[in-house]
Amino acid sequence: MRRLWLLFAQTVTVVLALYFVYTAVGRERPAPVRVQQMGSTDHPAAMLEAGPSKPPLSAGGSYRAAAARAMPAVVNIITSKAPKRGKHPLLRDPFFKKFFDNRDRDDDDEESSLGSGVIVSAQGYILTNNHVVEGADEIEVVLADGRKAAAKLVGTDPETDLAVIKITLDKLPVIVLGQAEQAQVGDVVLAIGNPFGVGQTVTMGIISALGRNNLHINHFENFIQTDAAINFGNSGGALVDAGGNLLGINSAIYSQTGGSVGIGFAIPVSTAKNVMEAIIKTGHVVRGWIGVESQEITPELAASFGLQRQSGAIIAGVVRNGPADKGGIRPGDILLSVDGKPVADTNSMLNLIAQLAPGGKAKMTVLRKSKETTLDITVGKRPPNTK
Repeated sequence: MRRLWLLFAQTVTVVLALYFVYTAVGRERPAPVRVQQMGSTDHPAAMLEAGPSKPPLSAGGSYRAAAARAMPAVVNIITSKAPKRGKHPLLRDPFFKKFFDNRDRDDDDEESSLGSGVIVSAQGYILTNNHVVEGADEIEVVLADGRKAAAKLVGTDPETDLAVIKITLDKLPVIVLGQAEQAQVGDVVLAIGNPFGVGQTVTMGIISALGRNNLHINHFENFIQTDAAINFGNSGGALVDAGGNLLGINSAIYSQTGGSVGIGFAIPVSTAKNVMEAIIKTGHVVRGWIGVESQEITPELAASFGLQRQSGAIIAGVVRNGPADKGGIRPGDILLSVDGKPVADTNSMLNLIAQLAPGGKAKMTVLRKSKETTLDITVGKRPPNTK
């Protein structure tokens, strides 16, 4: 009996010991993982809180192929400008220099700026923004493979903020031109450029809007809007689709701070191609002009004119002895179509007229006192910096 009692006591002791060990282990929680900077040897950054394992990103879910296809053709552009005026000889003396701040001391240094560009032909033609190369005395191009070359300015078009420069190098990578007219809101796009001079960078986003205008950035506006991050130095770089084809030239951002806030604008490749071809052929872009000032049709104006429509452009003014004046267009007319193409608004009117060949005739339909009239207008050449 005593042995049975002793055996029972030992069994109870073992069971209680196992219970206390089990509950102690169950109450213990692993210490939280502290995320370290890359390169830390104490706790590698890869050792994060455990979670469900994920398969590696496949090529089908990555944009590496599009980036690899387009990146070699996107270049960095470094421009420099000589000082506009000399300084007094005394300011070159170290004794006198110390009495002036750094800005004054550096006035005679060359100014330099950074931007981006896109190689569009094996002959070395590069598309970029006019504001990237405007007023530059020297232009240097740095390719993605590290090669450098001096570039010459072929021509500029300030009204679209585009420019063409040229380098002479062998075996140049050339970007494939895409079809911007087939792009849709929501399409994935990549922006490639050299933001802040840090080196070639790729950012991703979607097309947020198409046909943006009336932004008062350029005279001719038909921007692709994107939320792909675009910053200082990206100007002139490439906006490409998911296949790596060029959709536009990154040109501007909307920002209250100077940094990217997710609203960037690119010039469609269709516009850029037309401008580039004209610049290469003649050194500048020739556009049609008829000499009118226009105004949008608002609901208020439509009501005052008794209009049943809100499309078209109201002719607010006509240049005396200009093409429109000679052709019979009068203030108060509403321009409805240009060579059979409907005029939706003033921006549409401006673009349709600009596409006309100077010297030729174009049929323009106007609404005058509730009656449609078709007039033959001899198209003139658009003067530079015309509003």
